[in-house]
Amino acid sequence: MIRSLRSLGHARSSVTDADRVAAEALARGQRALLMVQEFEEQGSGWFWQTDRDGSIVYLSNKVAGQVNAADGGIGATLTDLFRIDSDTPETERTLGFHLSSRTSFAEYSVCAVAGDPDRWWSISGRPIVDANGNFQGFVGWGSDLTAKRRSEAEITRLALFDGLTGLANRQRMLLSLEQTLAQVAASYRTAALLLLDLDRFKAVNDTLGHQTGDALLKQVAQRLTRAVGDAGLVGRLGGDEFKVVVPSDADRDRLATLADTIITALSQPYFIGGSSISIGCSIGIAVAPDDGRDADALVRNADLALYSAKGDGRGVHRFFREEMLEEARSRKQLEDDLRQALVGDQLHLVYQPIVSVVDERVVGYETLLRWDHPVRGPISPAEFVPIAEECGMIESIGTWVLRRACADAAAWPDGIRVAVNISPIQFANPALPAIIANTLAASGVVAARLELEITESVFVNDGASTEAMFASLKRLGVRLALDDFGTGYSSLGYLRHAPFDKIKIDRSFVCGVADASNRNAAIVRAIVTLADTLGMETTAEGVETQDEIVQIRALGCTQIQGWVYGKAVPHTEVLARAVAGSAVVAPVGHLVSRAPRTKVLRWATLDVGGETGDVRIRNLSSGGALIDGIEFPADSSGVRVRIDLGDGRLVGASVRWAAGDRAGIAFDRAIAPDAPAPRAARQRS
Repeated sequence: MIRSLRSLGHARSSVTDADRVAAEALARGQRALLMVQEFEEQGSGWFWQTDRDGSIVYLSNKVAGQVNAADGGIGATLTDLFRIDSDTPETERTLGFHLSSRTSFAEYSVCAVAGDPDRWWSISGRPIVDANGNFQGFVGWGSDLTAKRRSEAEITRLALFDGLTGLANRQRMLLSLEQTLAQVAASYRTAALLLLDLDRFKAVNDTLGHQTGDALLKQVAQRLTRAVGDAGLVGRLGGDEFKVVVPSDADRDRLATLADTIITALSQPYFIGGSSISIGCSIGIAVAPDDGRDADALVRNADLALYSAKGDGRGVHRFFREEMLEEARSRKQLEDDLRQALVGDQLHLVYQPIVSVVDERVVGYETLLRWDHPVRGPISPAEFVPIAEECGMIESIGTWVLRRACADAAAWPDGIRVAVNISPIQFANPALPAIIANTLAASGVVAARLELEITESVFVNDGASTEAMFASLKRLGVRLALDDFGTGYSSLGYLRHAPFDKIKIDRSFVCGVADASNRNAAIVRAIVTLADTLGMETTAEGVETQDEIVQIRALGCTQIQGWVYGKAVPHTEVLARAVAGSAVVAPVGHLVSRAPRTKVLRWATLDVGGETGDVRIRNLSSGGALIDGIEFPADSSGVRVRIDLGDGRLVGASVRWAAGDRAGIAFDRAIAPDAPAPRAARQRS
């Protein structure tokens, strides 16, 4: 009995344990289902399952709705609902392959066959088998990729497109060019690259601000896109540089027409913020495969063509030519040689006198830089200074010139100034005042003896920094001269603020100032009046003839500089003049202004007081001639003559000077210098 009760108790205990285990399992299952349901509803993940025939037996409700699956997707196949993204690198096989071969797959990117094409998921799956190893279907899971793909697309867009204009950026343009050149190599077609640079854009940016500059670039991008149309891909490289890749049919005539269309479109006025803005465009063109078979070569050659377009006055297009590459190599060689010249004592200075109009005393010398190349000989500053500016050497060269000139001037008489040109690049350097102060201290030259010549181009970037630089230089006590006045920025507004001591009148206004037929004298008079009103001195540059001295003195200029008082001389000669005490210089140029003359040797008939005779013309200009073959008395200046230059008519003239059997005559009226040879000369030839 006791054993029976114990047995019954044990049985009841076992039942209770089994029930408890079953209840706990049921509870865990329910909790798992709740967690799965919560995960699917609130998270980005979801689940799916198929039977052994591939039909879906379970699919998360929210995904079933997003793919527009009927009956929640039950009974459909996975490939009925989802389309794989075959462009993703991790996709090696199709979904159908894995389902039919019963193999696992992971993180395949898919979108709906029927549904939102912009929604994407990542799905994975594996086959399931029963305890006996029999295949029962697939079980899988997925997660929403839409936000991630949108983010990646935005990153790609930012990586390949310009953020300001929306055009293709440098990286995308390079990829496009490389792909285009690969097609050219494979198909023997042609392609072209156009490099564009906006003219005068920097001035807009500096004067109207970066916001206006950005707005302008957006309008440029729109016009450029319309002008190119379907002919090619348009991109922005940065700043005001653009590129066009023409992938096929790169006929040069059509490319020239396209370039002209672009230049015309971009040169039309822009209206931004109530302002009318005008800019231009220069274009360089290289055609593949003739001008380059790879991207580097084609870009280089298009850039050389663009450089040529800028050098030819801007607002034009130029095709690449082989000689451009040779010129570039020559410039590069000259750049390398210039670096050696600076350290190899090949550069030297010469000094041109600046003379007072009142008493013809030398009041100063302008410093001029010269380069004696060991192989090429003397090289003009007009050739090597632009190269120095392009390659970044102008500051070091300018500092060397400043220090050497001040060291030389320390040995001159105290009343003689030294003038040194300061480039816009030097002027923009905040360290310039310190460099000048150190130079003056090292040389012992008084600040008032140093005159800095500054061109109008420094005012292109006019602003607070420009005014601060002027103020710093004036605090040092140096003099400031505005060089080449009238040829640069051409605005009088800056003269109200810039503390110049002198205006140097450009030689283009001085040349021919004694000729009553042009307006140069009136221009010089206006400049002198302006300078006098502002308390500034004036120097007339490029004076070459003695009659110009008289006219310039009459117009009120205070100083003269030019060949009329001699060419620039080395420091040793300046010292020799100082030792000799020769502060006064005499003019050595031509007595009178004259038009350019052409050397000739032709016979002509000369009439003097009714008597005629044959003379030889040695040189000829529109205003006069040098003749020989007749001996005039020494005091024949002003004698009236007539000369037959070959057309049967006698041209009236007067004798200006006579020496032996040679004489200079001036015509009463200008003639064409290419007048035909006299008949007598033709008969003798």
